[in-house]
Formats: sequence, structure tokens, C-alpha cells
Amino acid sequence: MKKILALAILLPFLSLRPKAQEAIIGQPLPAWKEGYLDLHHINTGRGSSAYYIFPDGTTMLLDAGEMNPENERTRSPRNSVIRPDSSKRAYEWIVHYIRHHLPAKQDIKLDYALITHFHDDHYGCWYSKAPTSVKGEYKLSGIAGVNELIPIRQLFDRGFPDYNYPVDISTLMKKLNITDSSGYKSLQNYKTFVRANKDKGMKPALFKAGSRQQIVLQYKPRQFPEFYVQNVKANGLIWTGKDSSVDQHFPAVDTGNSKTWPDENPLSLALAIHYGPFIYYTGGDNPGNVFYGDAPWRDVETAMATAIGEVDVATMDHHGNRDAVNEFLVKTFKPRVWIGQTWSSDHPGREVLLRMTTLYLYPGDRDLFSTNMLEANRIVIGPLIDRSYKSQQGHIVVRVLPGGKTYYVIILDDTRIDMPVKAVFGPYTSKLKKS
Repeated sequence: MKKILALAILLPFLSLRPKAQEAIIGQPLPAWKEGYLDLHHINTGRGSSAYYIFPDGTTMLLDAGEMNPENERTRSPRNSVIRPDSSKRAYEWIVHYIRHHLPAKQDIKLDYALITHFHDDHYGCWYSKAPTSVKGEYKLSGIAGVNELIPIRQLFDRGFPDYNYPVDISTLMKKLNITDSSGYKSLQNYKTFVRANKDKGMKPALFKAGSRQQIVLQYKPRQFPEFYVQNVKANGLIWTGKDSSVDQHFPAVDTGNSKTWPDENPLSLALAIHYGPFIYYTGGDNPGNVFYGDAPWRDVETAMATAIGEVDVATMDHHGNRDAVNEFLVKTFKPRVWIGQTWSSDHPGREVLLRMTTLYLYPGDRDLFSTNMLEANRIVIGPLIDRSYKSQQGHIVVRVLPGGKTYYVIILDDTRIDMPVKAVFGPYTSKLKKS
């Protein structure tokens, strides 16, 4: 009787304790707990970076953008400012964020890291004042800087070990006479970083389209059989949607004819994360719209969307730029939530925003979120921005509850180093699996 009475007294107080998904505005994000899938979209203002914690605590970093702070455009009103401030470099802020949200009692490390493609806002940039690694082999920027402070166990990219598709990248840059450019130096710096850390135990590997076996749960896989990562695209190879089979989307490359070489954006990697009925898509800078003079195969989004089908949450390809997020992808994915990892006045294009919001392409509600919305966009696009977005500034966290049926979108304040909760949206209900 006394136990029953004590429980009756405690129940009202127990119910006041916030659950992991019940984030409180102004307070820290409740810590990840086993069974949750947390998808963090980190905003440094210097490019894309996302940190994932899988249901068993396996961690993964997708991209670590760091644009050249010595470049005039980076400091111009066309680009976002560094967040939360300039006291640290972009890679240091990414590390600060990861350490702040690491699963409890876990070693400071990343089980996986993945670089979608070789542009500075996704993997880092060589610049003259960047610090160097302990032994001085390479500059610390982007992914190389992150690894210096948080070791990466396995690294995936689109080129390892030869970096020769569609042609040898170093040869390509030499042919274009840009060997003195920051882009060329950035690539050489990255390759040096990979070689040096391979010798120290990091496992670099080529990302394989179609595979479900490369990125897997490391700690309790049997406890979460409904979770998997589907590799969708690597270079020109795109998953067909069946088994692990892929199609080569690009025609044969003529090494002597640069018009047959796909540019870096359509070479981006893409993947889909599945947790029960919940599906999340991310795809780097993959394009889907063909402009004047473009080869038709530059549209890679249509083939990817055909294979993937409907999703619950989609990041905007190429930050929502005008060459991406095509009509077919929008009406095929039909996401409830769109996430834009934005940093430029080009993000999003007005016509892209119209495609994502029109009910003519798919019915029902959809919520849009942006890491940065520049004043230049508000001036050019106008009130459609405010009508379309639930949140325009901050780190974006998608928290999927155990089993994958329910999820929330939580915005964290990117102007403060303690990153308190700024807004909470949801609960959202995941779509049912197709039979």
C-alpha cells in the first residue's frame, strides 16, 4: 500500500521530466538515447556538414565544408557569415558540435565519414594561413581538420584509391591550367591527408553504389534489424532500386574530349537512410535540370528518384540551387520535410522553391527548413520565403524515435556555443512502407 501511495505521489513529478524528444526552447537538446536516430545538419556558414548518430550509437560525418576565408566572395554579402563567430575555423566548429552531441560514455571518434564530392564547401579548402598537421604533411581544413581532432575510423569518397574517374583529376586540372589554384591545391592536400592517415590506421574506401553493406551498425546491429543505409549513387553508377544492381548513367568517357567529362557536381555520392518506415535522402550537389548546352545525362536526379521512391525527409540537392531539385524528384520523393544546407544567395533558386511548395506536384503539407537564409534571397525572392519556411536559420536536427514511426525537427541556435533549442516542430508521422 505504501509503495502504491509513493508511486501515486511521484507520478506527477515523473511526468514533468522531459523525454528525449521533448526538447524545451532555451534549454540544451536532450541527449541522444539508444534507439534514436539523430540527423544533425551543422551550420558553420562555410559549407555543408551533417553528423548522424544511428540507433546503436554508430556515428557518421557526411561532408565537412570549409570555404577559403581568404577568398573575396567568402567574405561578401553573397555568402553567409561564419557561425557562431570567427574565434574558430569551420572545422573546429564542426568538432565542437560533434563533441557536444556525442553519445554518452563513447570514445571521441567517428565510426564513418563520407565526402560527397571534391568541392571546398563539402570537403575543405587549401588556403595559405590554414594550420598544418602535427607532422606538417598537409593543411588542416574541412575533413582533414576534423580528423586531426576526432579520429575517423573509415572514410568513404568517390575516388579512392586512384582518383581517376572520369579522368585523373590532377591531369584534368593541369589540362585546365589551374594547377596554381586553390582547388588544385585542395585536392592534392586531401590526397596527402588520406595517404598519411591510411598509414596511421584510418580505412579509406571507394563508396559503392547499390551496397547496403558498407555503412552498417557497429555495436548492436541485431537489436535494430529495421535500420540500414542504402548507397544510391557514386560517380556515374546509380542504384536501380533492386538488390544491389546499378546502371552506368554516363556514356563512355573520351579522355581526349573534355566535353564528355562530367563535372564534379553530378559525380556526387548519394544515400538513403532507412529506419523502419522512416526514409531520409541526401545527395551532395547532384543536379537534375538540364540547361542550354548541357548533356541530357547531367540529370542524375531522375534516375535516383526512380530507384528510391517516396521519402519522409529530403535534403535539397546542391543546396537548392537552380540546377537541382527537379520536377520529377519533387513529385516522386513527396517529402514531408525539406532541408536546405544553404550558405549563398543562390540557395534556393526561386523556381526551385516554387517546385518544392506547389501542390500541383504533390498534395499535402510540407515543411521547409534552412540553415542560412540570406537577406539577398529575401530581397530577390520576396515574401514567398517567409511563407514557405518554418525556420530560416540554425542547426537542424531530425530526431527519429525508436522504431522510426515518429520524428521531430529541432532547431538549435547557431549564434551560441551552447546551442540551445530555438524551435521544435512535430511530431511527424513516417509514411508506411510500400507492400
